Amino acid sequence: MPDPPEGERHILDLVAKLRTVENLTARTTATADEWLAMVHVEIEAEDRTTSLKPRLPRYYHHLRDKHRLPVLPIALYLSVGMDGIGEDTVIEYFGTMEVMRFRYLYVGLKSLDALEYARGSNLLGVALSALMKAEPDQWPMIAADALLKIADASINSQQRFLLSDCLQAYITLDAANRERYQEITKAEPYSRIHAMNKTPYDNGIELGIERGIEKGREQGIEVGRELGIEKGIVVGKEKALRDVAIALLESKYRAVPKPYLERIGTLGYDELLAMVVRIPNATSMESLFPSTLT
Repeated sequence: MPDPPEGERHILDLVAKLRTVENLTARTTATADEWLAMVHVEIEAEDRTTSLKPRLPRYYHHLRDKHRLPVLPIALYLSVGMDGIGEDTVIEYFGTMEVMRFRYLYVGLKSLDALEYARGSNLLGVALSALMKAEPDQWPMIAADALLKIADASINSQQRFLLSDCLQAYITLDAANRERYQEITKAEPYSRIHAMNKTPYDNGIELGIERGIEKGREQGIEVGRELGIEKGIVVGKEKALRDVAIALLESKYRAVPKPYLERIGTLGYDELLAMVVRIPNATSMESLFPSTLT
């Protein structure tokens, strides 16, 4: 916000303060611990550069004035290619006189080789290879190679999920390429990427089933002791399915309001089974329950 409190508000995509290998400031007496600079990355999804370019000088001057450090501006274009990786310029004129020339680095994904980056060592490049250029018949191998790179990387599970989710969100395979991808990933070394491909919803299903079966077994045994084994098994199955339904709802909607939990508690096995089947395609939690609860 260059003009607070009424000024226009902007949120920058990524700004990092980093140490440099040499002194980039005018302070010749600065020690190595004081060799700092700012890196500013703006991510542009539009298929043109004209929206972002006029804003970059304003962002630069704001960061430079606020932090009193050198600033390196970089634009990451998701839908623009240009020369792939290069340098661009913003020029402003007063009449015919050039009054400002601003230069910045850019990465234009649409001009980069998807297969090269999918097999490269830069994991962000691996994830973004889905937005790069390739021949149509190369995409199954690009997807397999990129996911294998991410699966084998020395990173934590959250980083692995974010990278693979980025790749799979952008990559598009038609029916023939999907079939080819499935064939590729059946064989080693690609078969191990399937475990990484589970979404949070998939993990919620597995967690719900596991939790439901365990709790259902415990409940079934307890009720079985009191009311007989046969009835205990029935109650245990209902309890397991009830826990599965709740786990699926929590995975999809994060929280289940108390009225819905109470309603689930009154459903029988067949009703619970019907609900579990409908949850993946439900447009809202309310659609799974009578209107009196909404």
